[in-house]
Amino acid sequence: MELEIVIRLLLAAFWGALIGAEREYSGKAAGLRTTIMISVGACFFTFMSEWIGGTGNPDRIASNIVTGLGFLCAGVIFRSDSHVTGITTAATIWSVAAVSMGVGAGYYFASACAALMILSILTVLTFLQDKIDLINEHKTLRITFKRSDNGLEKCKELFSASGVKSKLITQRRNLDHVVLEWQIHGPKKNIEFLYAALLQESIFEELVL
Repeated sequence: MELEIVIRLLLAAFWGALIGAEREYSGKAAGLRTTIMISVGACFFTFMSEWIGGTGNPDRIASNIVTGLGFLCAGVIFRSDSHVTGITTAATIWSVAAVSMGVGAGYYFASACAALMILSILTVLTFLQDKIDLINEHKTLRITFKRSDNGLEKCKELFSASGVKSKLITQRRNLDHVVLEWQIHGPKKNIEFLYAALLQESIFEELVL
């Protein structure tokens, strides 16, 4: 029994380390040590759930692992004015815990398949995502110009000339300036051409892409 416990904990740590190494390499908030801790913790919670709950209620603690992970996942999601980051890392934390629960319950093959699939999604599909971005990339563009300049019409003119589709999200005005925030999308080369064209316009005082 003791050997089985050690094997399960080591397997959970192994799969957590494998996935965590990819997150660490990508410079994400939840890296190697974090995913290992989540894996070992979820695995041990599964043990405790079986031991404390017994045969009548073996999911007594395990059922609350997902709920508890919600608070941890929320800590790696960051929202700024233009975009949200960390959702993939949060989903990875959730998935790693599921794999470790499977290891803790003794389902080694299923856990290994799930871990390898998660790792494949994080690595192989990144290349596919890059290919998709070449065809149609989504960006948020913030432009600042003086109220006296006709910046809105100039933006529309450059968007059309670059072959980039746009949608005005927000428009803020103060005493001297106007700040426009656009949601734009199109082929990556078109967006790069648009940004270069915007930089050449003297009326735009600040560009954030």
